[in-house]
Amino acid sequence: MDVLNKLRNTVSNTISNTVQNTAYGLSQLSSVLPGNPVTREFEATAHVASAGPGLLWKIYSGYKKSTKQEAAIFVFEKRMLERWPAKADRELVLETLKRGVTQLTKLRHPQVLTVQHPLEESRDSLAFATEPVFASLANVLGNYENIPQPTPANLKDYKLHDIEIRYGLLQLGEGLAFLHGDVKLLHRNLCPESIVINIHGAWKIFGFDFCALNQNPDSKQPSWLYSEYDPTFPAVVQPQLNYQAPECVLASSNGPASDIFALGMLIYTIHSSQHQPLYESHNDVGKCRRFLENFKGSNVSAKLLPIPETLRDTVKLMLSHSPELRLDAHQFIKIEYFTDIGVKTLNYLDKLFQWDNLQKSQFYKGLPQLLKQLPHRVALHRVLPALYKELVNPPMIPFVLPSILQVMEVTEVEEFREHILPNLKPVLALEDPPQISLVLMQQINLLLKLCPTDVIKTDIVPMLLRALESEWEQLQELCLSALPNIVTMIEGPVIKNAILPRMKKICLSPGKKSTSLGIRVNCLLCLAKMLPNFDRWLVFDQILPFLQEVPHSGEPAILMAIIGIYRMLLTHSKLGMGKEILATRALPFLLPLCIEQNLSMSQYETLSTLVVDMINRVTSEHREALRQLDAVRRETQQFDQALSQVTSPTFMQNNSLSDINLTPEIPSSNANPKPVNIENGLTMEDKLRLIQQQEAHQRLQSQSILTPKTVSQPAKPQPKDLTATLLKNNLDELNLSMSRSTMSQPDYSKNTTYKYNEISLTQSQFLTSPTQTMPNNVLTNRPMNWNSNGMNAPINWNSQQSTSMWNSITPQNNMNFTTQPEIRPNLNFPGTLQPFMSSTNTQTNTNVSNSSTQDIMDLLS
Repeated sequence: MDVLNKLRNTVSNTISNTVQNTAYGLSQLSSVLPGNPVTREFEATAHVASAGPGLLWKIYSGYKKSTKQEAAIFVFEKRMLERWPAKADRELVLETLKRGVTQLTKLRHPQVLTVQHPLEESRDSLAFATEPVFASLANVLGNYENIPQPTPANLKDYKLHDIEIRYGLLQLGEGLAFLHGDVKLLHRNLCPESIVINIHGAWKIFGFDFCALNQNPDSKQPSWLYSEYDPTFPAVVQPQLNYQAPECVLASSNGPASDIFALGMLIYTIHSSQHQPLYESHNDVGKCRRFLENFKGSNVSAKLLPIPETLRDTVKLMLSHSPELRLDAHQFIKIEYFTDIGVKTLNYLDKLFQWDNLQKSQFYKGLPQLLKQLPHRVALHRVLPALYKELVNPPMIPFVLPSILQVMEVTEVEEFREHILPNLKPVLALEDPPQISLVLMQQINLLLKLCPTDVIKTDIVPMLLRALESEWEQLQELCLSALPNIVTMIEGPVIKNAILPRMKKICLSPGKKSTSLGIRVNCLLCLAKMLPNFDRWLVFDQILPFLQEVPHSGEPAILMAIIGIYRMLLTHSKLGMGKEILATRALPFLLPLCIEQNLSMSQYETLSTLVVDMINRVTSEHREALRQLDAVRRETQQFDQALSQVTSPTFMQNNSLSDINLTPEIPSSNANPKPVNIENGLTMEDKLRLIQQQEAHQRLQSQSILTPKTVSQPAKPQPKDLTATLLKNNLDELNLSMSRSTMSQPDYSKNTTYKYNEISLTQSQFLTSPTQTMPNNVLTNRPMNWNSNGMNAPINWNSQQSTSMWNSITPQNNMNFTTQPEIRPNLNFPGTLQPFMSSTNTQTNTNVSNSSTQDIMDLLS
């Protein structure tokens, strides 16, 4: 019972845990947007990051239900407002977040986060949808507040590459140039929490919660209001003091230069060892003022050592105490720091939609070499997404594919199947232009290594079949070199009905070009490499006849390829040719080649060696087969003889029952068949029959000697003769009555004896128990042929002579005993059917007369 209880508890706990985990996962996803209208169009799948003031926005990966397009869903759960006890503070936080999303929705720029669905509010949450997001810059720099625990693997130990920092800063500069120049808008809170990195690695400006709008839209000189920092308000509803410019804190004014100062502070944070800001105010405005008052001159240069030297002077200008000395956004994006070849490459990719096909083709030709200088993550997530857009333009695909294949060479299988394969599959089915297939076939081994088996069967194999039918010999050669590598993945019907017919077509058509010979040779070599994976029946039924049809015109290259295939068929353990195929199909084809004039000495030696080996194989196998068949015939004869001796034993018979020999004759040891050495000369049927005969012989020898058992069979019931039965009963009664009447008569034969073959028997002994006292040699198996005077003579009841003599019968000498005359009794028996009487009971009754036949018949009637 204890075991059952433990088992029950274990099962119950397992089921409970499973239900709880499932319910938790479902509740987590369902509680993301409880009752929010965003759930009607978007589905949230996983919590991946956080962003915004205080990282209050939870970022979920998801997709749009109608189009399955990837998206990011930003969610603020109102229960987080409970950290602020005052209602006014909670309302202020809520209004700040709404204002930032509302302003973000109005902006459209490549360097500003794109909103796909506007802000929606429910009783429990605020939510809106944007383009797919990887994480915020704060998360990437190590701030994991308000993200799931444990930290997602893609964020843990994430390190920014130099090219990512360079191009990210360039994108931020372009975004600020757009905000300051086109929109006349100040961000006022440029910090890691306000920068979002999308799934392609692009840096996007976010967090317009504290932006300042131009107060003079009609005037050429814009102006912006400044809101004083209020220590009584929650920190999340005010800009971060760590990134505020001196004029904002000290002079209560702001302008575009304020955002440039914040960008300089952001650059320092990115390059510092612990990703900490240049100073930490801890939301203390007094401390911030003291720092900014002393932050000028040599103090700035001494603190900028973590920044790269090529960027250090620029940052020093950006952090200048005077706003007039700082760079503007347009000047910032033109500094030498951004002239790096990798930055230019990524920048060109972002502007490709502005170029024509000729300009694009020139750029794509040199792109594979540039990709070697880029980090793999940048190439995979930043470069390739731009190239995927060109895959819808078939004329440009041959120029784009080399770059994609270049990235694939250093891509893991999981990365390839997740990011590249879905975009590449449609290209595998394209036939025009043919250069697409040519580029893919040049990297077919790479595709075979990365693609799963189902994609190989459904996409790669059809592409190879199209290549075999192509008129481009280069494409055919590439296909023939790739087929042996995937033959194990191709189904048998495809090989038989699609690949082999196309290969036959290539080999059997002589062609008009000089390179056709090379294609046919490569086709035969490809066939030789594929042979070990073919079924035996396919080789002998289709490939052997096909080889004899290949037109060679004495070309040594074709002949040697064919000879190589025959050599493989002869020596391969699975495809080895038997003597029948060698003698009837292979040798008749190869022997005429032995007189070919175009072969060199080494080639001829190869051919002659093959022919000699085939002949030796035929003769040795057939010789061994004949030897084994002869041994099998001898063994079969010996087995039949042994079996006949066992099943038909000879019994020795004597004149007496005691001499009968019931033991069968045992075959002599010389009759045992000699073992036969079995080799590979016989067919499978002969070997099976031989093994069965040997097993039967072994079973026969292991059995004990058979001894016949005498079975007494019941006598068959004979029909009862009623007349004879009645006659016997009447005679028995008559003799009984007569014996009683003669009991008193004298004994006439008291001393009478008989001699039967030197043995004396008294008459009484003979009469009382003749079957018990007579010796065995008295009775023989000879028939007792007595005459009419003998004991066994039949009685003819219709004859007077018979009836008158029936009671005076004397035994004859044919009973194999002699009767001496001097002691022979007068056997006249007065009783009916009583020839012998004992000496004590046999008396002569002279008063009883002999009964006639008529009297007996009357008595019976």
